[in-house]
Amino acid sequence: MISKYRKAFNEAFSEEKYQEFLTVLGEGFPPIPFRVAESPVFIPAELMEKLKEAGQEIIKLIRQPNFKALTEAAIPGEWLVPNENEHPHFLTFDFGICRDEQGQLCPKLIEMQGFPSLYGFQSLLGKTYKDAYHLPEELSPFLNGFDEESYVALLREVIVGDHQPEEVALMDVDAPDQKTAIDFFVTQRYLGIKILSLTDIFREGKALYYREGDRAVRLKRIYNRLIFDEIADQTDLFHQAFDPREELDIEWITHPNWFYRISKYTMPFLKTDFVPETIFLDQLKTIPSDLENYVLKPLFSFAGMGVLIDVKPEDISAIEEPENWILQRKVSYEPVVQSPDGGVKLEIRLMYLWPDGQEPALCINLARMSKGAMIGVRYNKDFDWVGGTVGLIAT
Repeated sequence: MISKYRKAFNEAFSEEKYQEFLTVLGEGFPPIPFRVAESPVFIPAELMEKLKEAGQEIIKLIRQPNFKALTEAAIPGEWLVPNENEHPHFLTFDFGICRDEQGQLCPKLIEMQGFPSLYGFQSLLGKTYKDAYHLPEELSPFLNGFDEESYVALLREVIVGDHQPEEVALMDVDAPDQKTAIDFFVTQRYLGIKILSLTDIFREGKALYYREGDRAVRLKRIYNRLIFDEIADQTDLFHQAFDPREELDIEWITHPNWFYRISKYTMPFLKTDFVPETIFLDQLKTIPSDLENYVLKPLFSFAGMGVLIDVKPEDISAIEEPENWILQRKVSYEPVVQSPDGGVKLEIRLMYLWPDGQEPALCINLARMSKGAMIGVRYNKDFDWVGGTVGLIAT
């Protein structure tokens, strides 16, 4: 989108260079199971300022004294975890890039999470794009004055803190086989922490341990990547490991309740130009006459699962738990990234780290390019110049 960088990149691009880039990116890691795009995104300063402003408006809501009261109903009773802290350690906001009525590029909020994203992988991805394609030094995936060294230092402060790396584990249900496992391995390379599946952990009293050879190592912190909804039919795993919903002597980074509090559930409370009109379905008094301009979304789902794009009145009537759905005005993505064969739609994810006792820090970003009906890998599998990427900003 910064025309001079885009023009130079496209003129120099070749499939051979792209394959070399992928080889370097994956070196030393298991195969990456999702599509990484051919190109980074070059984000102009004016658009980045609007993204930052939009992010600050969301954070203003999260910092409200009544935010926990507003979002108490977001946490399903069966997944309520005790000892919740005062704020999440991660914030990620996804914005579709559109045009406003004046024809200017503008961000529109699509989703938000108080849950980790690819905080390790995005740093590696930005560096690899720059090195493999010999991009100008002034381009950076980092924001607000961060560089790789200061970013990794803050990541270590948030995830490891004052503990030893062996006392901290990144945990998921089957960690090495997750689609995002590349991020786990990169994070481990940066921080030296363990990668553990849920059943690698066992409980003695209120303490949690894992085995390192013949040794039982006590865990002090869990960098949680486990989404409880995804194991709703596998709770027998808790009997083999531990039940997160019980009183435990463990620090959560970040506490699981924030996954629900900061989510699509939060969007109806946001009334700004950067947020499309959003309403809880159980509060909908009349069906909009222009229903074709809305999407129907389940509150608790990942990667676009369950989203209805072409909504009909009977779809709304058929929803059995309307309190768990939102109706949202559609966002019209602008094909702002110029590929060799035309425009490509774009989402940009702002990624914040929030250390205890400090303010949220916008550090890095994630971008996704799309030619399909929706952003997301599964909707773009038959296209090129789509997939996961990163925004580079001229410093």
